[in-house]
Amino acid sequence: MLTLEKSYQIQPPSAPNAQTAFEAERALAHPIRHITDICAPLSEGGPHDFYSNADYFWPDPSKPDGLPYMNRDGETNPGNFDEHRHIMRQMRRDVCALAQGYQQDKKDAYAQRAVQILQEFFLLPETRMNPSLTYAQAIPGRCPGRNFGIIDTIHIAELPFAIEALKDSPAMEKNVYQGLKDWFTQYLGWLLTSKNGIEEAVTTNNHAICYFVQVAAFALFTDNLPIIEMCRNRYKTHLLPQMAPKGSFPRELGRTKPYNYSIFALDNIATLCQMLSSPEDDLWIYQTEKGVTIKNGIDFLLPYLQNKRLWPYPKDIMHFEDFPVKSSFMLFAGYRFGMDSLLELYDTLPSPLVSDEASRNNAIQYPKLLL
Repeated sequence: MLTLEKSYQIQPPSAPNAQTAFEAERALAHPIRHITDICAPLSEGGPHDFYSNADYFWPDPSKPDGLPYMNRDGETNPGNFDEHRHIMRQMRRDVCALAQGYQQDKKDAYAQRAVQILQEFFLLPETRMNPSLTYAQAIPGRCPGRNFGIIDTIHIAELPFAIEALKDSPAMEKNVYQGLKDWFTQYLGWLLTSKNGIEEAVTTNNHAICYFVQVAAFALFTDNLPIIEMCRNRYKTHLLPQMAPKGSFPRELGRTKPYNYSIFALDNIATLCQMLSSPEDDLWIYQTEKGVTIKNGIDFLLPYLQNKRLWPYPKDIMHFEDFPVKSSFMLFAGYRFGMDSLLELYDTLPSPLVSDEASRNNAIQYPKLLL
């Protein structure tokens, strides 16, 4: 299914890229880490359960113990537990860099290391992560985890495409491939049936978009055709309608980081178009009853990406200087619509690895795996 969906998209040039090889070689040298390496002291789960704290919640200075934590929207608390996030993001970057390197150069060492990382993170009993996110974005004194925490696994939405790139390598044994499919089948089931997953699906901002990016990616990987079709329908009825006719996302403009969140929402909704479009159902050109298309959002944001000084809305309360960075929608939409301006912009912008904030808010960092 992944191959069929990808084959519809306009293909980019396939010339060898020195940066691809550089990133794969760098990933080879990284140690393999697992969430079981670091215990989350406040987690109500076990050592195999992912845990994080809600970014924008801080100790209440009026309380001796600081509990319950209070919200300061847009202001990240540096004291929150985020080690599992960093471990997950590093795992994703290394696997995808190695998969892309293998796709280009066919070096067995790249595939072997990538498969080893995947086995240790998802399959080995001693080090695997449980296929659920019950304890993500916990708020001390308020809740052990919540639906908004599901956004923490947006970074593994590109892993199925990396796994597909590795599928035919000597390193990817059939039992490992099937084991990974089983893990993502279980996680998809949790996303669709858990209380947190059900609540996240009906949110009305970037959280719903990111939820369906994950559901779509994992449904494609596990050949779940009814869920793939459900995702297409939700794009039309629930996600694209978040966009105003002129292309902005009003809910994101109302946040304390409107620039960052506007890019984030557009980037992820374009990822859905890339994943789910087919000749029979092309989401890139789908139009709502109010005349909204994904192209409206691209046309709205592009001038402010090319020249941030034109941004007419408030500056982000934090990290305004960290954006823009290379974002996957620039390649996806650039090739789909033949927009050289987007492709040129992608080439001139820095990597999302320039800062932790940029990396955290950049879901698909190896978009060529999806092309």
